[in-house]
Amino acid sequence: MTTLQMVRKEPAAPGLDVERIRADFPILRLQVNGKPLVYLDNAASSQMPQQVIDRLVRYQTTQHANINRAVHALSEISTNEYEQARRKLQHFIHAREEREVIFTSGTTDAINLVMHGYGRKFIGPGDEIILTTMEHHSNIVPWQMLAEEKGATIRVVPINDAGELVIDDYEKLFNERTKFVSVMHVSNALGTINPVKQMIAFAHARGVPVLVDGAQAVPHMQVDVQDLDCDFYAFSGHKLCGPTGIGILYGKAALLERMQPFKGGGDMILSVTFEKTTYNTIPHKFEAGTPPIAAAIGLGAAVDYLSAIGMDAIADHELGLLNYATAQLSRVPGVRIIGTAKNKAAVLSFTVDGVHPHDIGTLLNQEGVAVRTGHHCAQPVMQRYKLPATSRASFAFYNTLAEVDALIAGIRSVQKVFS
Repeated sequence: MTTLQMVRKEPAAPGLDVERIRADFPILRLQVNGKPLVYLDNAASSQMPQQVIDRLVRYQTTQHANINRAVHALSEISTNEYEQARRKLQHFIHAREEREVIFTSGTTDAINLVMHGYGRKFIGPGDEIILTTMEHHSNIVPWQMLAEEKGATIRVVPINDAGELVIDDYEKLFNERTKFVSVMHVSNALGTINPVKQMIAFAHARGVPVLVDGAQAVPHMQVDVQDLDCDFYAFSGHKLCGPTGIGILYGKAALLERMQPFKGGGDMILSVTFEKTTYNTIPHKFEAGTPPIAAAIGLGAAVDYLSAIGMDAIADHELGLLNYATAQLSRVPGVRIIGTAKNKAAVLSFTVDGVHPHDIGTLLNQEGVAVRTGHHCAQPVMQRYKLPATSRASFAFYNTLAEVDALIAGIRSVQKVFS
C-alpha cells in the first residue's frame, strides 16, 4: 500500500538553481512509502508551483465571477484577468494576434475543434490526411472519425528503428488528394523532436495546412508559431505547470475565420433568433458557454513563472538530465532504451528483460520513484517495436541528477527481485 508523507528534501544539481526552484513546489517535499518522492512522470502531468496555486486561490477568493455577462465589478475584473491570460499565452508562443489564441479544455479538445471546425467543412470524399506512426491517440482517433464520416483516407508516415520519422516517405505521401497534415512536435512515447518546420514548409509548398500537437514541446522549449508557420498548434496547461482542464489552440486568423464552430451556446454568438444565428468573432466563436476562467488565469500565471526562469535554461537543464539518464541506463545490462533519436526531449522509455513494465512501475513506486507504464496512448508506436508497453521516465526542470541516480538504483533493485 502506498503511503504519503510531507518532508523536506535538499537536492543539488548543476545549471539552474534547482534547489531554489524546487522550494516553489510543495508536492516535491512528499515522501512516498518512506522514501523521498522522485517524480518522473512529467510527460503525463507536471507539478504546480506555489505561485500558480496562490494565483488560483486569489482568483477564487477575491475575483470570481462569470465573464462577459455583466457590468458589475467582479465580472469586469474576471473578464479582464481572463483576457490578460490570453495575451500572456499569445506572447509565450509568439502568436501574431491575441484573437488567434483559443482557450480549450486541453490538447485533445483543441485537436477535435480543428477536426470539426476545419476538417468537416473542407475535407471530403477521396481526400487524404497525413498522420505519423508516433501520434498520440488524440491525434489519430478524431481524424479516423472524420475519415469514416467523409470517406477520406488516412496516410501514415513510418518511423525508423531510432524512432525518427522517415522524411523521404513523408514527402512521397503527398499528391493532389492530400488536404491536411497533423503531426506531433515531440513524441510522448519516444521523446523524438520532429522536424516540424521542415515538414510544414513542404506541405505549404503544396497548399496543405498543418496542425502541430505541441503538448510535449511547449513545456520544454521555446515555441514560436510564426517561425514554424504552422496553421494550428495545440497544447495543454497541466503539462506546463498549470491547472488541469485548460489548453490552447493557436490558429491563423484567416483559417479560424473560415471555420465553423465546434460547439454552440452562450457567448459564441452575436445574435440568435429561431430563424438564424449570427456567430461571434474569433476567438469567442470557439469558446461556447462558461469557459474555464480560473484555469485560464492559472495558466497565465504558469507561463509567467516559466518565462521568469527562461525556456532556454529549462531546455538546457532537461537535456543534461536526459543525457545523463541515457548514459547511466545504457550501462545497466538487460535494459533496452526505446527511442534513440539524435534530437530528443526529456523522455526516456525503456524495457527490462524478463520484467513487465507494470511490475517495474509498481516496484519503483515502493522506492518513491514515479514513472509511467503502459502504451502511453501511442499503441501504433508499441506495435512498431513489437512491445505491449514500456516504462517511461520523463523529466522537468525541477528534477535533479540525484533523482536520476534514484531511478537507476530502483531499476537495479527491480532486476534483483526478478533474478
